[in-house]
Amino acid sequence: MEHGEYRPPEKRRKRRCAIFSVVAVLLIIFILVIVLALTYRQNTEKLKPTFIARCEEFKGYDCEKIWSAFEQAYVGQDPCNVSMGAYDPLIAAAPFRPACNRMMFWSKTKKVVHDFTEKRDCFLTLEDTLLGSVLDGLTWCGKEGSSKTFTTGCPGWTDCNNNPVRSFWNRASAAFADVACGDVTAMLNGSIITPFSPTSIFASIEVKRFNSTRMRSLNVVLVTQESTVTNCTNASLKDLQKELDEGIKYNCKEVAESQIQECSSNPEKPCGACW
Repeated sequence: MEHGEYRPPEKRRKRRCAIFSVVAVLLIIFILVIVLALTYRQNTEKLKPTFIARCEEFKGYDCEKIWSAFEQAYVGQDPCNVSMGAYDPLIAAAPFRPACNRMMFWSKTKKVVHDFTEKRDCFLTLEDTLLGSVLDGLTWCGKEGSSKTFTTGCPGWTDCNNNPVRSFWNRASAAFADVACGDVTAMLNGSIITPFSPTSIFASIEVKRFNSTRMRSLNVVLVTQESTVTNCTNASLKDLQKELDEGIKYNCKEVAESQIQECSSNPEKPCGACW
């Protein structure tokens, strides 16, 4: 438009509205970037304090040293290429200790198992140990070329086999099973068709590490409900018996979940009497 050319009021209004819309969009984008940046920073900075605080609930450990060994496994690594062996230094920094006759393994029964162990000091699960307790429910990973820990944007459990979280639990489960001794208990789910699933950590890792020079027996507690579809004669449980080292005695008992819950609320009842 030439200098001094008349512009109708309606056109001027439309131009101002267009400018306002652009500014509004840019402002919204700026605010979103700030919020995401703050959220990202909080997510990446909260893992260590959580790790250290949980670790310090266990006396006699150098939690900073354990954190350093933990970071070493995945920081700067492709989050889909962290092997079980990457956690060997972490296991060495906080080794699992045998708890003969008290060790509890589980598969598809996490809630009922931990409801029980929280109320009764009868058994020890992996999640009751230092490393299991510290990392239970958390997500973490690294990125190639970065020295940071991330808690968002990490691969999920099934996204890739060698993701940091999955590899940790596989390695920790192996180490926990390596020290299983005496009479060992396993809670399995009687409401599914295959309580001893070959793809579970219990079947694919833990049972394979059970050693008859340390273990006397494996006592399966098959947790049942009204919707129970299996019992102790289930074919997968026969596979479990075949997997056990020769010399490890096998027992199986069907126990109602309601019975376990009732027993967990009665601290005067002996642990063995729960089933």
